[in-house]
Amino acid sequence: MMIRSFFILGATVMLGACQPAIPDSGAGIANPGRGVGFDNPSTLAAREARNAQLANGSVPAAPSVGTQALPPSNAAPAAPRPSSARAVSDPQGLDAELAQIARQNDAAAAQSNSGQNVVNASPSNAAPAILNNPGISDENSFDAVSSRQSIESDAARIAANRQQYEVIQPTALPSRSGATGPNVVQYALQSNHAKGTKVYRRIGIASAAKFQRNCAQYNSADEAQIDFLSFGGPERDRKGLDPDGDGYACAWDPAPFRRAVNG
Repeated sequence: MMIRSFFILGATVMLGACQPAIPDSGAGIANPGRGVGFDNPSTLAAREARNAQLANGSVPAAPSVGTQALPPSNAAPAAPRPSSARAVSDPQGLDAELAQIARQNDAAAAQSNSGQNVVNASPSNAAPAILNNPGISDENSFDAVSSRQSIESDAARIAANRQQYEVIQPTALPSRSGATGPNVVQYALQSNHAKGTKVYRRIGIASAAKFQRNCAQYNSADEAQIDFLSFGGPERDRKGLDPDGDGYACAWDPAPFRRAVNG
């Protein structure tokens, strides 16, 4: 039991020897340059001087600040102030000076507002007039049109326009001058039978291959009909363009021309 007590005591002594030493903060105040937080002697001297002023009841003077303001880039000139000495010696002169200052303030405000007069916000102020507004024209403004026109004036204008109407009656189509060859429009209107109705007699045998070959030589059915009529059609069919004898060559059809006239 005694041996264990000596062992615990020896361990405690060894642990105490390993602890680091605690620095003495008071030594730093008595000896500047060696304390904690006071490594700079000039800093300690300034702090002691400030503490002495506070102990005597005086407040250290604030650092000096420049009073000259930088001129703004686009600001209006500063408004002048009336002289305080004139307010006592010359009251009438003060009134004149105040009026002059008010005029100068109005001029400065107009200069800072792109030449427009300053309008203070108030419910009693009238709405500003909109000038040169490209968003609406005079004809599209209801207020502008209603001030110039009415229902009666519109009715009178419509009646005046109707009196100026000129009705042109249709006339007959002019005849073609210098035209040669058959007229397919006239031929379509003179005939009255439908396409595919046999009217004319055909002699000989016209094969389907000959019909297709000869019709393929024309750019349109109208050209085929004109050529067909030029070579003795519709009674005779020398080129085999009308093998069924209806008087219409290839795929030509008179129905569109008849509908255009008869409706």
